Amino acid sequence: MPDHITARPAGAAEHEQAAPQHRLRLSVNGAERAVTVDSRATLLDTLRDDLGLTGAKLGCDMGQCGACTVLVDGEALYSCLLLTIEQEGRAITTIEGLSSAGELDPVQRAMIAQDALQCGFCTPGQALAMKALFDHTPHPSDEEIDRALAGNLCRCGAYVKLRAAARSLAGR
Repeated sequence: MPDHITARPAGAAEHEQAAPQHRLRLSVNGAERAVTVDSRATLLDTLRDDLGLTGAKLGCDMGQCGACTVLVDGEALYSCLLLTIEQEGRAITTIEGLSSAGELDPVQRAMIAQDALQCGFCTPGQALAMKALFDHTPHPSDEEIDRALAGNLCRCGAYVKLRAAARSLAGR
């Protein structure tokens, strides 16, 4: 019985070619950042591994859980599904860039006030999904709140408090 398991057939490495490298300038949290990435690199990988921004989390790596949510041109998107090479010229905001001049964003303050966080794993994605909602719809209905947060799973079950945070931002 072998002491390890290989995920590819023997000899496959000799036939693989290195993916082309691309030099890009990304706008991340309001700052221009130069990166050199493999053409297959996801935005999540680039943010975490190359730029040291670890707020977006690797959960399912399939666009199902929302732990990797970031804002791209103000839209909440799953960074695990986005190729980095397609993000040049777009404004990317991570949880690290949500606060401004040392002040928490109103979304973050509402989440704290309503105790809408538990273990914290999903919190960055939840906050960014809520931020995108309120940037586009300042007074959303309960249905709009539920729809905006539906793409972000919380294993701790903080949904009631997340909804309360969103409702407080909406003035209800």
